Amino acid sequence: MNLYTFLLMAPPADGEGSPYTSLIFMGAIFVVFYLFIIRPQSKKQKEIQQKVSEMKKGDKVVTSSGMIGVLSSIEDDTVLIEVGNNTKIRFLKTAINDVNPNKPQKSDKK
Repeated sequence: MNLYTFLLMAPPADGEGSPYTSLIFMGAIFVVFYLFIIRPQSKKQKEIQQKVSEMKKGDKVVTSSGMIGVLSSIEDDTVLIEVGNNTKIRFLKTAINDVNPNKPQKSDKK
């Protein structure tokens, strides 16, 4: 009997299935969740944290609220972002979702 046939088999009629089958199935579900959900999300979060730690004045950033602007100054836990003509807003560093140092804003194109 091969593995494919084993997986397609129905449990015994008297209701006494192997407890190992349930344990293996639960372990397989955990592995799938880890590989497809948890691991990619943690890798993305680490990339964002690295970008935020390496950002400098003049970089274009996107905040979690969707504000796009240019960094004017960086302090310990906050940044000052210029979002328009002489309009500056202070954000926490944790609110920054993306740092794009080389990506021009739409208003920059002429």
